[in-house]
Amino acid sequence: MARNSPLDDPQTAAFAWARYRRIMRFMLLITVGVVALAIALLYDGESAASIHYYIAIALGIGFTMLLAGALMGLVFLSSGTGHDDSIDDK
Repeated sequence: MARNSPLDDPQTAAFAWARYRRIMRFMLLITVGVVALAIALLYDGESAASIHYYIAIALGIGFTMLLAGALMGLVFLSSGTGHDDSIDDK
């Protein structure tokens, strides 16, 4: 029989999800900075690359970093609240 998860408590869940949103805001700021840096390093003004190249680079880096941040944030949320410890796997 599985024990109750600490996330079943509304106060614990509210705190955990607030921390998750804070992590995601931080990752969004880092992502914007990394995308701007990548575009600045790649743009030289004289290449034949079209605007679509830079859009693809920005979207690729942005989505990858935000997905990685979201998944890592969920790992932190699950582990930090004790949700992982409530699973009984014999």
